[in-house]
Amino acid sequence: MPRPDQYPEYQAVIATPVGPIGLAADGDVLVRLDFLPESLPLRPTQSAILREVERQLHAWFADPDVVFDIPWRADGSPHQQRVWQAIYAIGVGKTRTYAEIAHEVGSVARAVGGACGMNPIPIIIPCHRVVAANGLGGFNANRNGRDWLPIKRWLLTHEMQDLFAGESRGA
Repeated sequence: MPRPDQYPEYQAVIATPVGPIGLAADGDVLVRLDFLPESLPLRPTQSAILREVERQLHAWFADPDVVFDIPWRADGSPHQQRVWQAIYAIGVGKTRTYAEIAHEVGSVARAVGGACGMNPIPIIIPCHRVVAANGLGGFNANRNGRDWLPIKRWLLTHEMQDLFAGESRGA
């Protein structure tokens, strides 16, 4: 079982439908959101900004059309910043391929995948909406001891459930 002190960079660890999520802020700005190992103990949210992040995340897990309205910062290289801005613009229930993002930012698909892997605030910067031309893609494959592919699948299904609701009713 992971010890709480193995992840000291997280000021809060919250329960979500996809397992524990670690949160960190710099002052009043969200700077880190990570999917953590299932066995990691929860850590209560102490700061006002992280309480608001937690509230908005729970609202989003209940309704994927919720728009995040929290101050955030994603530190990275100029290339990563361009990729993350392109990803941030992908709407709920939509996907784009690594190659499409690469074309938009003047890069290559592999470098876009690398930027996705370094995304410090997934869900807010929705890298789960970036897919390979022939499937889901790696979605950071394994970080912090978690296999992220099932998380990516869950997040996409969560966001797209309304798109297919009419079909199940014969509409």
